[in-house]
Amino acid sequence: RVARDPHVRAAGRSVVKVLGTACGLGVQGSGWVAGDGLVVTNAHVVAGQDDTTVQVGGAGSHHDAEAVWFDSRNDLALLRAPGLAGTPALRLHEDAAQGTSAAILGFPENGPYHVAPARLGSTSTVVSQDAYGRGPVRRSITALRGRVRQGNSGGPVVNGRGRVVATIFAATVSNSGRSGYGVPDSVVADALARARGPVDTGPCAR
Repeated sequence: RVARDPHVRAAGRSVVKVLGTACGLGVQGSGWVAGDGLVVTNAHVVAGQDDTTVQVGGAGSHHDAEAVWFDSRNDLALLRAPGLAGTPALRLHEDAAQGTSAAILGFPENGPYHVAPARLGSTSTVVSQDAYGRGPVRRSITALRGRVRQGNSGGPVVNGRGRVVATIFAATVSNSGRSGYGVPDSVVADALARARGPVDTGPCAR
């Protein structure tokens, strides 16, 4: 039912497809608008790029975007895309409870916009890898249950009110892709408060 909620459907107006090339290969992911021309996505989606563009709804005009925050440890990047000025922004819901019904929004497998039902898990500090697969690093992650596919990276997980409760960065390697992990809202909020840019996106992640 959450996938059909009017607030969830409205949130789709703020979800973008992120495109670029790194190490000679095309890279695609998802993202979401957090403010006037500011897009949240994953570091691994834009790593090594200097030609990043975003598309609202995954179709229509490509808008040039440059990184203003790049955090490989937490796999988080913020992009400035002036062409998105006026696009509705999503809001964070930092204290969402474990078990919250949610929806995964994005462009899996470089396809059209897709909504998948999900349920929010716990947020915890773990020893894991960074955006480049390097580790061990200590980082906070939010677990979730729901179908996460390649291309969902950087897209939002929203609750029934259309508020962002996590930002997808990976699927689990087991459980047939029926669960995944997100960057916690607290990490995103800190980046949004501190981002200035422009910044370098480092080497490619592939």
